[in-house]
Formats: sequence, C-alpha cells, structure tokens
Amino acid sequence: MFTHGLDIHPRSTPLGFTYGPKCFGPTPELRTLDAIRTSLRNPNCDGPDLVYAIAMDVGRPEHREDLLKRQLLFGVVTYAAGQIGHEPIRSQGHIHALSPSCGYSTAEVYEIWSGRAIILMQESAKDQPGRCFAVSAQPGEVVVVPPNWAHATISADPTQPLTFGAWCVRDYGFDYTDVRAHGGLAYFPELKDGHICWHANPRYEHSILREKSPEHYHQFGLENNISIYEQYCQNNQLFDFVPQPNLHNWDGFTP
Repeated sequence: MFTHGLDIHPRSTPLGFTYGPKCFGPTPELRTLDAIRTSLRNPNCDGPDLVYAIAMDVGRPEHREDLLKRQLLFGVVTYAAGQIGHEPIRSQGHIHALSPSCGYSTAEVYEIWSGRAIILMQESAKDQPGRCFAVSAQPGEVVVVPPNWAHATISADPTQPLTFGAWCVRDYGFDYTDVRAHGGLAYFPELKDGHICWHANPRYEHSILREKSPEHYHQFGLENNISIYEQYCQNNQLFDFVPQPNLHNWDGFTP
C-alpha cells in the first residue's frame, strides 16, 4: 500500500473503508454491477454484485475548514478483485458536469494507492471522440483528468483490489448522457491471458487509442513520490486548479 498520508484503510470484506481517529469521512456509497451494465460490452455478464465503494469528502480534521473554503474535496475509491465477464472491474464512465461554484466542468487528480489502474479518457463523448488515451498507473503514480473529458477507471489486475484517491471539486456532479447514449466509452477493455486488450466501440466514429504512462505534470507544480494529500498539506493552494480549471490553459493537454 502506497503511503498516502491519511488515516483511512480500505476493506475488501465487506467492501468499504475504516477510518482512524485522525481522518473524517462518510459512510461509503456502493456501486453494484447492475448500476454499470449499460456501459459494458456485454451488459448481461456475471461478476461481483458490489463492484466498488466510494467515500467522497475524506481528510484530516484540521483541514476541513480550508477544504470547504477552497471548494476542494478528496475522495477515495476501492474496487473489488475479480472481473466482470471478460472485462476488468471498472467504472461506467462520465464527464464532470458544470460546477455551480465555478461554472465549468472541472479537473480531477488521481493517485493510485494499491493495485494497477488504467484511466481511459477521451476528449468527447459525442460521435467523434477526439483523442483517446489509456493511461496506466502503478501505486504512487498520479494522473490528471482535464475538464470536459469523458473518462473511466479500470482495474488492470483482477487478482487484487484497486484503491485510489482523487482531488475533485466539492460540488461535483457527473454527466452520463452521451456516454450512455453510446453504450460506454470509445473503447472496451477485455482481460485476455492476464493482460488488457481493447475493442473499439462501433457507436463512435474511428479513433486511435494511445496507451501510455502518466505525465509528470510539472506545469501544475506536482512532485513525484509525495502523496497528493501531503502535497496539499505543504501548499494548500497547489490544487486550486481542480475547482478553478480556468487557472490553467488546457488546450492541447496530454494526460
């Protein structure tokens, strides 16, 4: 488990989290297989009934007031081990809805804690998806999702749970409209001999999927090998670009 700087511990049985005395957090929300079937390549497949657990708004008590002031929120997600039919455990995919506090679709900063993740993202969920990326990340690695992009998080190793944290806007919302209209994102992941392979979603126009590692994101002042919560502790303004995406020029951004 990556040293993430919070007194929170993921559980696999039952799926969820345990909080220590130095961490606040809510009762986790549970996502079922039935809730994500419409975005799967085979909606009738079998898999774990509970796919993942989400705890939105966790942190150290001494930071609560500052996080509220900045419209900044830290969320944690843990996925079940296993797979869904021939597909890996994953989210259904969405776009960040316009935030009432800033009027924009907002950014998100992921950090992998355990397991292996692929963040699948595309510039648009319209018929022409634009640039498409599958960003593979190991524990301790960070992935930035830009505003307005459709994205989903995939567990690339079925033998173990995937857990990750993320900075996002406090008044977050998810727009599923175009993703659900296309039956998912532009590519479907499939587990084959322990590896992920990709199948194009025929409901989109042709696109090219680029598989890559995360960028270093020096333009945001992010540092390697330090948890993103600890980086916030060192500089509480560092992640202001998440709830205020207009602070950064996102043209031509590569995740």
